[in-house]
Amino acid sequence: MMKVTYLSHSGFAVEYEDFVLIFDYYKGRVPVFDKSKKVYVFVSHAHGDHFNSCIFQWAEEYEQITYVLSEDVPPIESVWKGSEPKDILRVSAGRGYKVGEIAIRTLHSTDEGVAFLVHVKGRAIYHAGDLNWWHWKEESEQWNTSMAQQYPCEIGKLRGERIDAAFIPLDPRQEEMFFWGFDYFMRNTETTYAFPMHMWGRYGTCDRLLELPETGAYREKIMCVREEGQEFLLESV
Repeated sequence: MMKVTYLSHSGFAVEYEDFVLIFDYYKGRVPVFDKSKKVYVFVSHAHGDHFNSCIFQWAEEYEQITYVLSEDVPPIESVWKGSEPKDILRVSAGRGYKVGEIAIRTLHSTDEGVAFLVHVKGRAIYHAGDLNWWHWKEESEQWNTSMAQQYPCEIGKLRGERIDAAFIPLDPRQEEMFFWGFDYFMRNTETTYAFPMHMWGRYGTCDRLLELPETGAYREKIMCVREEGQEFLLESV
């Protein structure tokens, strides 16, 4: 069984019997985990809504904790006054890594940093960070065209992967284009459960998604996030 806790914005904790994955924490209440579990903390990039240096304090609470940080995250000594955690892996885009019992693939973000595909004990968890089909009316046609090429290219690298849980941006600031990245991802990957994120507290955005005719083919896979601290128990994974 997988237990998913929504922390805030793009932050999630994924918990199994003997390990925990925490993605892009910047605020919210983090559950207290069994100290015997291995904890892996992922930071996709250094934007303030995806990274808070207080995560390094967790190393004082959990002996088996590893930090997986995008290479754009500043040196720890420049953002954290406490002692530096001993297990830190710096990652760059388009590469593969092995840390303990987990395997990590990184994708290039269409903004900053990386997206993560994590394989652990036969399960696959995807966290997009800020990898999304960004389309902004204030940007040039050339910029938006480039984005429309980059995003499918990166998602195409997931072809053939069976993803148990995916955390995907659904940003209401994009107005009527808010669902483009989410929709493309779901139509072009084999994903069991999909969690909208990056909604800036506007949780009705998920309801807007469910109402769209475009989502009919995968609507039952969408796990609606409605409040900080919300928990999801996924028995089939």
